[in-house]
Amino acid sequence: MAKLEKDLWRELKGIKSKISWTRLENRSLLGTPDLLGYNDTGRFFTVELKLTSVNKIRFSPHQISFHVKHNLNTFILVACTLDKLVRLYPGARILELVDSGLKLEPLREGLDACCLELERL
Repeated sequence: MAKLEKDLWRELKGIKSKISWTRLENRSLLGTPDLLGYNDTGRFFTVELKLTSVNKIRFSPHQISFHVKHNLNTFILVACTLDKLVRLYPGARILELVDSGLKLEPLREGLDACCLELERL
């Protein structure tokens, strides 16, 4: 189980998938998600990686703003160190995620299931 965000990235790219991943290291455009994905159906999408050990998930105001403004084909992948589950949420639900934390029903649970969801976009 990931202990750091970079560990979650390593686990994700280690899964056999039809997704081509690009890690975005962007220090000039605050709030830009961590990953750009491209699947074999020709869709681009972004994924924000988050780790938490509690119900609450921390987002910067810039991250919230990005997902509010770009609410199509954006996702948040959250790994919880307590229950060792990885959850996928649509970026369009970021405000609900800020309010409810992990109590919000995810789109998918489990890293493999999350990848399959993104492959099917």
